[in-house]
Amino acid sequence: MASEDLYPTLMSPEASGETPESQPKSAVPRRSFLKGMGVAGVALSAGSLLPAALEAQAGGAPGITKGDAAILRFLAAAEIIESDLWLQYQELGGVQDDEVSKLASQLIPGYPAQPTGGNTLYMQDLLPLDGDMSQYIHDNTEDELTHEVFINAYLAAHGAQPVNLEAFRTLPSSKATGANQFGRLTNLMQLTVDTSWWTRYRSRTKNPDFGDTFPPAIPTLAVNQHPAIPRTDADANHADFFQAIVNTAGFHFATIEQGGTSLYPSLAQRVTSVEVLRILLSIGGTEITHFQTWHDKAGNAPHLTDVVDPVTGVKVTFPDLNSPPFGGEDFQTNLIMPEPTVFLSKRFPAVSIIRPTATKGAAMGALQALTADGLFIGQSKAFFDFMGDLAADADAARRES
Repeated sequence: MASEDLYPTLMSPEASGETPESQPKSAVPRRSFLKGMGVAGVALSAGSLLPAALEAQAGGAPGITKGDAAILRFLAAAEIIESDLWLQYQELGGVQDDEVSKLASQLIPGYPAQPTGGNTLYMQDLLPLDGDMSQYIHDNTEDELTHEVFINAYLAAHGAQPVNLEAFRTLPSSKATGANQFGRLTNLMQLTVDTSWWTRYRSRTKNPDFGDTFPPAIPTLAVNQHPAIPRTDADANHADFFQAIVNTAGFHFATIEQGGTSLYPSLAQRVTSVEVLRILLSIGGTEITHFQTWHDKAGNAPHLTDVVDPVTGVKVTFPDLNSPPFGGEDFQTNLIMPEPTVFLSKRFPAVSIIRPTATKGAAMGALQALTADGLFIGQSKAFFDFMGDLAADADAARRES
């Protein structure tokens, strides 16, 4: 489903011709349906973590502006969504100690505190991408869990409403060995993965902030739907297809984290409080380290040609990215640091930067990108309404004097 179909009445500031200065001062009114669902007043699922955070603020913390709260609420929701998808990857492919599962069990009611034991074949097929993939998946998952609990605790400590998405945990889990049978927020079994970040970060002349577009590194992932985790153990009966599942995950890791890499600096330009700015810069920095890690590993994905999904009949190809139509100095697979490109004005010299970082419509753009990936296939209209409200509120925020 196209993202514009989900938001027929919500338009980004760029599309409407607005500038940050022309947008109204008041926040977008928030729908109240969650109150009727009994979850609007829930501060956090982490019953034992939030009180500790609030205790650290003993003596009373000052409030924050409505705009800063709106930005933090959208980021909290984004981190909860990230945590949900990363937990699914962790259960199958991460290091199987109990560090992540214990933390998740404190945050998510009913989540098992014990590790699943993983999926042996999934872990094995991660190894060609890098021998440390399981450790990196484990650490990335832990990072996102800490991000969501910190932002929600900060909101609560400053008199703002935290974000709770438990009412939307309705999507099915993988039935493969290693997956917890637990309600999910995201769908990793029907992805349409945008890999244009690969060419975007190698361009020396283009920047999406100037309206430039970029071809995908893996064209077949940009169409149809592809699993990034096995649906059932039957997927393991097809060796090349199972490797294609893992390759898809390898590119999806970077697709998710490059979004966070851009989102934090984009929204940071709208905050008022120096302390809130510090939060966005500090957490955003870890998103950058995640992206660079996954950018490096994706290039090691084994080459596969016309691998057929035995369930859907969809084909996928993972080409040699060191060969035409890519190849050459700017496209070698170990070139993972951003190439210098145009920034702010074409009058200035090229510079190595995060891209994009334009602030107008950043939150809605991020939400629409996640939706286009297929992450929310099966979610309710109430979910899209709620997330659309959060994004609109964040995009309406502006720096106050």
